[in-house]
Amino acid sequence: MTTVNEVRPRVGPWEGLQQTLTIAWRTLVQIRHNPFELGDFSFQPIMFVLLFTYVFGGAIEGSTSGYLRFALPGIIVMNMIFVTMYVGMGLNTDLTKGVFDRLRSLPIARWAPLAGRIAADLLKQAWSIALLLGVGYLLGFRLGTGIVGLAVATVLILFFALAFSWISVLVGVTARDPEKVQILGYTALFPITFVSNVFVRTDTMPGWLQAVVKANPVSQLSDAVRGLLIGGPVAQPALYSILWAIGIMAVFAPLSLYRLKKRV
Repeated sequence: MTTVNEVRPRVGPWEGLQQTLTIAWRTLVQIRHNPFELGDFSFQPIMFVLLFTYVFGGAIEGSTSGYLRFALPGIIVMNMIFVTMYVGMGLNTDLTKGVFDRLRSLPIARWAPLAGRIAADLLKQAWSIALLLGVGYLLGFRLGTGIVGLAVATVLILFFALAFSWISVLVGVTARDPEKVQILGYTALFPITFVSNVFVRTDTMPGWLQAVVKANPVSQLSDAVRGLLIGGPVAQPALYSILWAIGIMAVFAPLSLYRLKKRV
């Protein structure tokens, strides 16, 4: 009796998409076992809004309402940058515990485990944006552009989050454990987000620092989101933000996939 090894058929794009959504749902369900993760998507950004608005707002902008109008779009951007690190932390956890290997041994698309985690992160990002805008509304923030501007701003933020997730993936597949991912990520992100115009206007800074702040992609994205939510220049900062996002993906996506293949 001859044993014939059947060749498993390739997974089609539609099946791969379904598998990606299933894994994304698995990632979201895990929040029940780790509610502190949702806290970073919820309580931490709310804390930033409240503290900076009511502690520093009057001194920086002259009034808390004026500062909220300026700072909220930037805080949304800053929060997006920080919480992308959960992609790397979750991926690193799956790698160190062998979950990623078990998923890849199943008859699913090879790209589905990673794509599912990134997709879940984008859903969390959308939740965080909606939450911050809701809190901002309760505090007195009002859109100055309309629903179209809000929709475009959301798409732009999520596109940048998708690009920035590849940096998190690279850190996640390089670090030895999730704690290292957190340390490496936050150590790099604090200077990037605070040396920007998220909290204060660029023209209030020393001249030598203004050049750095203007070149910072976080500043460009913050300016674009401000323009889309409250009015102001949009085309140039939005274009620069898109170019930055494409450049980040072009550099870090291949590096991340290479490191991932080396690790698994």
